[in-house]
Amino acid sequence: MLYSLVFFSTFSYNKVSNFYPGNLYLKISSKFRRISNLYSMSNYPSIFNDVVGPVMRGPSSSHCAASLRIGRLCRDLMDGQINHILIEFDPNGSLATTHSSQGSDMGLFGGFLGWEAFDERLQASAEHIDKAGITVEIEITPLTVSNHPNTYQLTLSSTVECRRLVAISTGGGMIEVIAIDGAAVSMAGDYFETLIYCDTPANVTAYLEKAFAFDSLEWHPGEHSFIEIKAQQFLPDDLCNTLLSLDEVHRIKKLAPVLPILARKNATVPFITCGEMLQYNQNKHLSLWELAIDYESERGHISKEAVFEKMRSILRIMENAIRLGLKGTHYHDRILGSQSLQFKEQLEKKRLPGGDANNTIILYVSAIMEVKSSMGVIVAAPTAGSCGALPGAIIGMAASLGLTEDEKVKGLLAAGLIGVFIAAHATFAAEVGGCMAETGSGGGMAAAGIVTMAGGNLQQSLSAASLALQNSLGLICDPIGNRVEAPCLNRNVMAATNAVACANMALSDYNALIPLDEVIDTMKKVGDEIHHTLRCTNLGGLSVTPAAKNIEASLQEKASSFFKVC
Repeated sequence: MLYSLVFFSTFSYNKVSNFYPGNLYLKISSKFRRISNLYSMSNYPSIFNDVVGPVMRGPSSSHCAASLRIGRLCRDLMDGQINHILIEFDPNGSLATTHSSQGSDMGLFGGFLGWEAFDERLQASAEHIDKAGITVEIEITPLTVSNHPNTYQLTLSSTVECRRLVAISTGGGMIEVIAIDGAAVSMAGDYFETLIYCDTPANVTAYLEKAFAFDSLEWHPGEHSFIEIKAQQFLPDDLCNTLLSLDEVHRIKKLAPVLPILARKNATVPFITCGEMLQYNQNKHLSLWELAIDYESERGHISKEAVFEKMRSILRIMENAIRLGLKGTHYHDRILGSQSLQFKEQLEKKRLPGGDANNTIILYVSAIMEVKSSMGVIVAAPTAGSCGALPGAIIGMAASLGLTEDEKVKGLLAAGLIGVFIAAHATFAAEVGGCMAETGSGGGMAAAGIVTMAGGNLQQSLSAASLALQNSLGLICDPIGNRVEAPCLNRNVMAATNAVACANMALSDYNALIPLDEVIDTMKKVGDEIHHTLRCTNLGGLSVTPAAKNIEASLQEKASSFFKVC
């Protein structure tokens, strides 16, 4: 038997239960309301956690990578022993209509199995979850625990225990666990989390304060009371054994971090807005990429050299995606073929106007997007849906200018710092801010990166980002065929070419008029005003045109034939 993402993305709800492998079951109910989101600064964004990353497969970072991270935490909560899972999505959120076609199911299953976001088995995760003997029930039902559009409520059972975890996907693969066993928590996956289930906290807390260095300790009373410990490492085994010998301690759970850069107690950053950055830079005269290194080094408590080299490794993954895309890509559950090959042919025949740099960028953006759509490895930058704009613009422009690898790294670092400001004060989630949050952000980041690579000054970099973001205000998210493929490709190309235009305007000292901080604040406000049907729900815009519905029906028919053959 062969099962993959196509299985989840093509069957109508009333048919799914007949085709899921083994005993997977889907039950649906419906009702809609408007969703709002408020950003909570519980931790400072990291360039490598929040902006340029994760390295992943799948159509959507907020669906695939985020759900996989949530699934990994669920696996740890159950000590790797899971027999049954109830997954609940709210009909008023985005996941009710997109969880199967955009990869949430695939990511969750991979996480339950303990995989990484770039695992080559992900497209067959449903088959693997069935072979693992895990039964899964997916229900669309009103949830009261959160009004975020990307809310996961998961009830996990084994032969010895049952746990409930509620989490949200906040965009670009980032997550927050907001409840465990009915107790409110806040876990971003950037700590070693130890949960000590016990009747009373006094003795345990007193012992821990003497025996272990932790970043925070919090008591969560309830039906399943537990102490939550955030630390830079897990409690050692001997300490766990000592605690388990106490009458009041029942279980100890260890949830490993799922983000590459850890948080820490009393973490600081040199600045968190453009205004603060400019004050910090007085008399320093640092460029944007150097300021990015200062920020990430302090934020992640890592050396400046490590920051630079980590971005170099990210660049090489992006460049490999371009190479793979230009060889041609294939995937059964897909709307478009390898159009970049057609573009490359016309470019080589010199039949395309617009300049070599611009056309190279279009070619590279297309190649990366096609790798993403064929389940290849890409870097969410800042999201999977917008993974082509930033690297396509930076790498394409660098090729045109004949720049070194170091110069490309500097461009990505400069872009990453712009992304930090967006992550801190707006959003990368299309479910919250429309495509403005994804390709719009990618274009603004790329514009600043291009200016940096071209030798522009700090103010020109900020002006370029401001201009590019101004041009994307209000851009909706309305995927065709309920896939993160089109118009995503078009809009990634638009974001990248917009970045070039705005970079050149800034290098010519065009006046952006509105400071970048104010443009980012405006992005947040505009995103809140975009109707929920136009925020990646498949309920409005191009998603509901007759042509799009015909494409969706065609994909369903294609999938039905595919599975009959398999």
